[in-house]
Amino acid sequence: MGKMRRIRNGLVLSLVIMFLAGCSTGEKTASTEGGEAKAAGAEDTLIIARLSDAENLDQQFMSTINAASVTHGKVYEGLIGRDKNAELQPLLAESWEQLDDTTWEFKLRQDVQFHDGTDFTAEAVKATFDRLLDPKVGSPRAGVLSMVDEVKITDDYTVQFLLTQPYSPLLSILASHEGGIISPKTIEEFGAEVIQKPNGTGPFVFESWTPGQEIVLVKNESYWGTPAKVGKVEFKVVPEETTRTSMVETGEAHIAEPLSISQFDAVNASKNSEVYQSEGFGTEYITFNVEKEPFNDVRVRKAVSHAIKMDAIRKGVYNNIGGEANSLLGSKVFGYHEGLETYEYNLEEAKRLLAEAGYPDGLEIKLTTMDSKERVSLAEVVQSQLKGIGIKVNIEVMEYGTFVDTTSSGNTEMFIISWRNATGDADYNQYNLMHSSSKGGSGNTSFYSNPEVDKLIEEARVESDSDKRIELYAKAQEIQMEEAVYIPVRVIENVAAMSKDISGFAISPSGYLEINNVSIK
Repeated sequence: MGKMRRIRNGLVLSLVIMFLAGCSTGEKTASTEGGEAKAAGAEDTLIIARLSDAENLDQQFMSTINAASVTHGKVYEGLIGRDKNAELQPLLAESWEQLDDTTWEFKLRQDVQFHDGTDFTAEAVKATFDRLLDPKVGSPRAGVLSMVDEVKITDDYTVQFLLTQPYSPLLSILASHEGGIISPKTIEEFGAEVIQKPNGTGPFVFESWTPGQEIVLVKNESYWGTPAKVGKVEFKVVPEETTRTSMVETGEAHIAEPLSISQFDAVNASKNSEVYQSEGFGTEYITFNVEKEPFNDVRVRKAVSHAIKMDAIRKGVYNNIGGEANSLLGSKVFGYHEGLETYEYNLEEAKRLLAEAGYPDGLEIKLTTMDSKERVSLAEVVQSQLKGIGIKVNIEVMEYGTFVDTTSSGNTEMFIISWRNATGDADYNQYNLMHSSSKGGSGNTSFYSNPEVDKLIEEARVESDSDKRIELYAKAQEIQMEEAVYIPVRVIENVAAMSKDISGFAISPSGYLEINNVSIK
């Protein structure tokens, strides 16, 4: 049996009013259900300037940590959370127990309400996961819990997850944004449509979304746990980095993210701001659409892999910020393959492979990237390096949201991307990025498919022995490297410009912004 874990003595949650303004149309509307949300003054408002907007506010449809950072742990909460050391902790479930290989039981808190005043009960848990797994809803995140056969209610505050097979990463998935519990009223209102009005149990209440401009949350004054320290949070979309960092310097914002390496010195030299840094679970990498010419030929992918000098890129583009990567997994992720070898820099071998593939005189390709400074600089260096083997690279730079849509739809050849890994377990990485069932919006934007790799990933999911799981993931990564599906760039370093007037801010290894403990001087 699994280990029993408990937390006690939560605060009784009373009714909350949620003032809702704006949705995907950008029109301002108002909703008054439940109790009262605090109107915060400017001095009590945390302002976060961000590169790009969320693609949506429905955690069952989100494809990026960028979007999940707005709602995860703030508006929505899961049965399980993580502490500052990323260790699993009880949250909406006060305890859990593994009854057998395919049955997990969760005892729920009895003092929690949703922002609309609805009681949090087993019915809400079942309704949430039934929606996630409903084929008619079509959630792109359903695959992470595809082995859940049923969420069974045994009483008002007890649920059981009945699995079709053992699933070792279950708890880590429930602690990620896919595990966020949604109000049954909201599920009934939106059904299979993308939720426009997030409604959870968290320390912040959704107030408004003006697409392309800002998302506003307000403090939940009746939160069951430790209340937030600020009265309001504004996530402002500010695409230009110098503007974002200047806002922190002048006091117009408290956090600016992401932060490029080129801005480190300026931010640290400021009397009002400083650089925040923490190591992430994820990696940045170059990959290919392996279903499209010319990258449906492994020889072309290998040629490109041999022609890129990554140590020079890490030093010149990233100033050695972020660790050396040898796979899609960061070194802190369970399943990381320390001994995996990448392709050596060898221009002669690269030219030989190109000629063998039918391109003795080189070829012309498209390299797509989002519009961050480092990514564009990386693309330009790759463009220069690939000239050495006769490849002409046309760089295509896109706004972040457009980039996500483009890579998910497969309208790419070669592109620069990252995966932050929400759970710290190799399954989240391997199943989403490399399993054939995850092609497209679920994460496999390389459109890679290999039956042997699929089998290894599936076996690792059901294996309870940690050492055996590591062996299975190692074999899968070795095959992916042999087939040159991607070129690792670096382990992600979470970075932001932060005002010296705030304390308590963090970015989790998964990449979620942690703001519940932020206070403003």
